[in-house]
Amino acid sequence: MYEVVSGLLEVFSAMFQGYCLQYFFGSFLESRIRNRRTGGLAAAVLYGVLRLGMGLILPKGYTSFWVFIRLAVILCIVSVAVLVFYKAIGKITLFLGVAFIAVSEMSFFLAHMFFELGNHLFRLWDWCLENGYIQSLKFYNFVVSITLIGNQILIHVIGAALLYFTIRKIVRDYREKDYAIHRTELLFILTPGLTGLMVCTLLRITIDTAENGVPETLYDRYPSLMVIMPVILLLLLFSVMFGIKLFQDMICWNREKSSRIILEKQVSSLQEHMGEMERVYSGIRGMRHDMKNTISVIMQLAAGKEEGLQAYLEELSRTMDRLEFRFKTGNTVVDTLLNMKYHEITKVVPDLRMDVEGLQFPEKLFIRSYDIGIILGNALDNAMEACRKLKAKEPGAEAFIRISSFQKRELFFLKVENSFDGRVVRRPQNEFPVTDKADRENHGIGLVNIRSTAEKYQGTMDFKVNGRVFILSVMMKNERREEDGFWSNR
Repeated sequence: MYEVVSGLLEVFSAMFQGYCLQYFFGSFLESRIRNRRTGGLAAAVLYGVLRLGMGLILPKGYTSFWVFIRLAVILCIVSVAVLVFYKAIGKITLFLGVAFIAVSEMSFFLAHMFFELGNHLFRLWDWCLENGYIQSLKFYNFVVSITLIGNQILIHVIGAALLYFTIRKIVRDYREKDYAIHRTELLFILTPGLTGLMVCTLLRITIDTAENGVPETLYDRYPSLMVIMPVILLLLLFSVMFGIKLFQDMICWNREKSSRIILEKQVSSLQEHMGEMERVYSGIRGMRHDMKNTISVIMQLAAGKEEGLQAYLEELSRTMDRLEFRFKTGNTVVDTLLNMKYHEITKVVPDLRMDVEGLQFPEKLFIRSYDIGIILGNALDNAMEACRKLKAKEPGAEAFIRISSFQKRELFFLKVENSFDGRVVRRPQNEFPVTDKADRENHGIGLVNIRSTAEKYQGTMDFKVNGRVFILSVMMKNERREEDGFWSNR
C-alpha cells in the first residue's frame, strides 16, 4: 500500500512541477506553439516524464558525485523543455532556469522537515506499544502505515504549495517582463537563487551520515539544525522573492525619475519659449497685415501695365496667406504647438487630417498653458507616431488626429483620438501598452507625463481602443489653485 501511494505521489510531484515550469516560463517567454494551453500541457507532461525517468535511472545515493550529476541532469531537463516549447533567448532565461530549480529544491527540503517531525510520531507509537497502550501488533502496524502514508502526502502537498506560491509571487512581482535586463541586474537577482541552490546541494551531500557503522541523519546528530535549517531556507526563499520585488521597484523608480526629468525639461522649454513665441507670431501677424496692404496698393498701381508683375504679386500675396496660423484656438501655446506638430507630421504623412474644431477653452482657464502644452505635446507625439506606422504598413489607410475638449462644471475634459493599425499588446502587469520600439526601458513615459500633469489638477488620464481608433482622455479640475495665486486666461 505504501509503495503504491509513494509511487503515485512521485508522479503527482513530477507533473505538478511540470505545470509550475510551464506557468513560470510561459509568463515570460513567447510560446513556439500557437495554442498556449496545448503548449503548456505538452511542456508540463514532457518535464514530468523526464523527471520520473531521471528518478528511475539515477541511484538514490547522496554522494557528492551523484548529487552534482543529478543537478546537471535537472538543468538539462529544464533546458530541453524550455528550448522545445519556448523562444528562449536572452538573459532572462538564465534567471528563470536558476530560480525555478532553486525554488524547487528549497521547497523540497522545507517540506521534508515535516518528515523529521513525523519521526516523533513513530517514537510515540513505539512508546505506546511498549507501555501497553497499543496491545495489538496488527493495530500498531496499521497506525504506523497510516502515519507513514499521511506523512508522505503532507510532504508532497506542502512542497507543491511552497513551489507554486513562490513561483506565482515572482511572476506577479516581476511586472516589467519586457525590460532589457543588464548584466549587473542579472547578477543581483541570480545571487539569492544560486545561494539557495548551493545550500540545498550541501544538504543533499551531508544529510545522511554514519556513526560507528550505524546510519543516521544530520538532524539526529545535531538536533538544533531542525530549527536552524528551515529558518535559513525560508530566508533564502524570501530573498529570492523580495529581491525580485526590489529589482522591479528600482526599475519603476528609475522610470519615474526619467519621466520627471523629461517633464521638467518640457515645462522649462515651454516656459522659456512662451513669451518669445507670442512676440514672434504677433510680429508675423502685423507684418502680414502691413504687407497685404502694401501688395494690394502695388497691384492696383500695376494693374494692366505688366502681366508678369501682376502674376508675381499675386503669388506673393498667396505666400503671405500661408503665414497665417492654420489652427486658431485662442491659446498661444496650443496654437503654436498644433501648427508646429502639424507641419512636422505632414512632412512624413502629407494626407494626414487634423481636426481641432472641437478644441475649445473656457473663458477663465485656471490650468497653466504650458501644462496643457505638455499634455497635448505628448499626446500628439504618440498620435503622430501611430499614424506614421499606420501609413507605413497601409499606404492607402486614412490617417487622422481629432482633438476636442469641453468643460462640465469645474471639470475640464480633453480628448485626443487618432487612427492606428489596431495592434495593441497589453500585459496584465503593465499599466500601458507594450511598445515595439527598440528603447523598451523608457516606453510609456509620454503617457506617464500626461498622467502626472493631470494629477497636478486633481485629475486623471485614461485610454481605450475602439476598433482602429486610439482614444486618450484627460480630466482636470479647472479651478484656482493656492500655489498659483492666479489663472492663465490663454
